[in-house]
Amino acid sequence: MQPQPAFLLHKRPYRETSALVDLLTLEHGRVRAVAQGVQRPGSRSRGRLQPFAPLHLTWVGQGELKRLRLMESRGSAALLAGEGLLCGLYANELLTRVLPIEFPVGEVFAFYASLLEDLPRPDKRAASLRRLEVAVLEALDCQPRFTDPDGLALDPQRRYRFDAASRAFIPGEPGIDGRTLRLLAGGDWGDPGLGGPAKAVTRAALAPLLGSRPLRSRDLMRQLAARRRPPPN
Repeated sequence: MQPQPAFLLHKRPYRETSALVDLLTLEHGRVRAVAQGVQRPGSRSRGRLQPFAPLHLTWVGQGELKRLRLMESRGSAALLAGEGLLCGLYANELLTRVLPIEFPVGEVFAFYASLLEDLPRPDKRAASLRRLEVAVLEALDCQPRFTDPDGLALDPQRRYRFDAASRAFIPGEPGIDGRTLRLLAGGDWGDPGLGGPAKAVTRAALAPLLGSRPLRSRDLMRQLAARRRPPPN
């Protein structure tokens, strides 16, 4: 096979000196593989196989679990810290949880690569994260329908909440006003004024895919936010 552009999503120890890894690849989507010997002290591959760093990989194997062969670094890892790092960990955890094995998601790969460029910039990261979430939902054919369950247009003056069963919006409080939802339907995910509603919509749409098990990265984000709050007077 030709070397595949890839990013490491998750890595955990496997046997004595190897690791079990989940990778996001350009042409094959999420791939799970054994990286042999990467836990061995002094292994060159150990330094290459890092989160947020572009890779070129090849693998062998017919089943769901592959074996990595070629592993080349294609650049430095994104320099992330604080909230940017937590957003990156969230993206990795999300993709590991919801993407099926070897389900091609070229658009998701492109938005993920763009996200890594934006995460160091506080003014860019939220919108870039929303675009990645929308790309994931579209790839899985689970994107919100910005209509009511019957396909009718939303009333700009009413408030709506997301209905997971229909992937549409039904009247409800507190909800989001129809005007804002219409703007999101037009693709205004990067508008700073729509950040809160955009996050609420993607979170609601992703919830059925994630199930009841909470995301560890979200817990870490809440802890960081709590530490940043000023103490009560």
